Amino acid sequence: MPNNRFAFFNGDIVPIEQAQVSVMTNALNYGTGCFEGIRGYWNPDHQQLYVFCLREHLERMHRSARILMMKMPYSVDELCQITIDLLRREEFREDVYIRPLLYKSDPAISVQMHGLTDSFTMFALGFGQYLSGSSIRVCVSSWRRIDDNIIPSRAKACGAYLNSALAKSEALLNGYDEAIVLSSDGHVSEASAANLFIVRNGVLITPPTSGDILEGITRQVVIELAHKQLGLPVKEAPIDRTELYVADEAFFCGTGVEIKPIVEIDRRPIGNGTIGPIGTMLVNLYADVVRGRIAAYRHWCTPVYAN
Repeated sequence: MPNNRFAFFNGDIVPIEQAQVSVMTNALNYGTGCFEGIRGYWNPDHQQLYVFCLREHLERMHRSARILMMKMPYSVDELCQITIDLLRREEFREDVYIRPLLYKSDPAISVQMHGLTDSFTMFALGFGQYLSGSSIRVCVSSWRRIDDNIIPSRAKACGAYLNSALAKSEALLNGYDEAIVLSSDGHVSEASAANLFIVRNGVLITPPTSGDILEGITRQVVIELAHKQLGLPVKEAPIDRTELYVADEAFFCGTGVEIKPIVEIDRRPIGNGTIGPIGTMLVNLYADVVRGRIAAYRHWCTPVYAN
């Protein structure tokens, strides 16, 4: 059961039971909205809840709104403060997941983006692992990733996640943990809701932002950590499906999945079928960074509670 008590709704923090919309809401009927997923991490040694890359996520939400012809009623600074106020009101002392949502709120049967009211809401709840276990088995989905000229992949658009849901359900029903989705031209794009890296000969390779992927916040964090902290070369380049099978290592990254090593793709072991050394280092490093344990990256960690 959800463990949250409040939501930011119609300009105020209200009991979660009062944060309700009509069944006629345009966004409910047509997926006309955009959202973010943001994590907060509880550090018991610091007695502090750190929100990871808060500003970066909310800046991306403003970009999504611009792409989708939506008007965000709050600045990035105001959104940051709303987030902190909500988390303080909830008094969380655990890892959390934060969901800001901008949506077309008119009760209108109207298939369009312009001329409708844009409303903003936010809620947060206690949250553990998105994908259980230390590693996962995945498949290449039969569903293709939607092209940027169909539904913009740079916008974290609500309706676009039907594509993700179909791929994820196909994978789970076939006995896998997650799916890899190919772009319309047959190259590797991303997971249902995460970016992808492979490792070949000590080089990290990830699909380019032109490969119908979401420009992931965690993806950029991984690029920086791999380069600056681990001294590893990182290359953005198209990846063929068969290149997955000959990779030395592979892993997903994203706010929800964090960093999750892949040990099998389409029933083929990756490397020797166990978590590789680069994946292990990145998992451990990322865990320290998000909990504010590394001073050099504390700027990514917004503290919720006053010291």
